[in-house]
Amino acid sequence: MAIKKLPGVLSFQRGTIVSDGAFYNVFADDRRSPLPVIRHGIRGTQNVNTFIVSEGSTAQTGERKVSNVQITDSAKLHPDALALEVRFDLRFLDLAGALFACAPSKQDSAEAIRTMREAVQTFVDKVKNADAGPLEVACRYARNVLNGRWLWRNRTVAASIKMRVSSGESLIAEISDALQIPLNDFGNYSDQEQQVAKIILDGLRGDRSSRLSVSAEVRFGVTGALEVFPSQNYIEGKSKGFARPLYAISAPPEDQDPHSVREMGQAALRDQKIANALRTFDTWYPTYPQRGLPIAIEPNGASLDAQEFFRGTSESSAFALMLRIAELDPDTEAGMFMLGCLIRGGVYTGDKKDAG
Repeated sequence: MAIKKLPGVLSFQRGTIVSDGAFYNVFADDRRSPLPVIRHGIRGTQNVNTFIVSEGSTAQTGERKVSNVQITDSAKLHPDALALEVRFDLRFLDLAGALFACAPSKQDSAEAIRTMREAVQTFVDKVKNADAGPLEVACRYARNVLNGRWLWRNRTVAASIKMRVSSGESLIAEISDALQIPLNDFGNYSDQEQQVAKIILDGLRGDRSSRLSVSAEVRFGVTGALEVFPSQNYIEGKSKGFARPLYAISAPPEDQDPHSVREMGQAALRDQKIANALRTFDTWYPTYPQRGLPIAIEPNGASLDAQEFFRGTSESSAFALMLRIAELDPDTEAGMFMLGCLIRGGVYTGDKKDAG
């Protein structure tokens, strides 16, 4: 199946359904309560690299003031809480429905579109009949579920993390300390990781009942009103003095005193942030042997942390591999990366410059 260029319209739907990760306080009697985002004012100090004081001036009369007054959002445990709990649900979708749209531009023939559709179907059929490659991808997802990578900064400052994963009414994995599961190595999977991977693989092969409920109980080594870290909201044109908005998934209570701390809703990790962490297992990009860190599955190997494209426009990019998707073996590194890209979803529309 020779494919010279990608179609004018080529897109794949996401192969995962991920809920937001809601935050809860955990108390000594095993009771839980929603953990709120609170909005409040603070008075800090300026900490900028461009501070300049004119000759003969003081810090107070220079170009910048010492004080830094802000309105900001925080999320903190209840003073009586022992731990933070974060919960989310996860389901993997049938790969048979991965191809969302495949349509021609003015330069594409009907035959070229049929060839592209057949090529994608050929690869999907290979995945469903393969063992090693799809299982490895599922195990990598399972490892990132159980090691708590998706907790982001909350994992970094944790003293211990207890992880529980259920499927329906059945508890399929319980990890007493998720910090012991590696972030950067894949292989030697535990029985519990393989059990979670089986549920993931069943979902990719069409089992609609395959779903996961994940909860992490995070302890920080100290107790009290400790700051925890939900997702942040990005907004343009912030008002003067407004520092940081945090993500919340419920409406704030009504009739709050505008002069006191205000609750903005229940703190949470955004579904997109969780999904990005779960697919951070690409160790197949060209410079991995030198760098030694996995990156998220992205068509061009884009990494926000490194501000770099690790696959770029090279033959290792998903755009280049898509041209020969029918030839890919799901048990090879290129095939496993392509499977990860199909699960991720996205648009692979051909560049008009390549038409002809």
